[in-house]
Amino acid sequence: MKMPTIHVLDDGPYQVKGSFNLVDAEGNSFEVDKDVSLCRCGYSDNKPFCDRTHEEIDFKSAPRVEDVFVEV
Repeated sequence: MKMPTIHVLDDGPYQVKGSFNLVDAEGNSFEVDKDVSLCRCGYSDNKPFCDRTHEEIDFKSAPRVEDVFVEV
């Protein structure tokens, strides 16, 4: 399995490339083996996947990677 890469798109979704498991809050797992876009604006009707609603609501966010890692 190739390690996934997550690209944060300015004013848009998280673009995830590579294979990975997506696990919901109940522990249900979904194996993803293609590139996907995950919603970041919170308004997608197809969560956790992006449906491009961010364009309609004029979502704005352009975070940059910092040298400091914050554990959650």
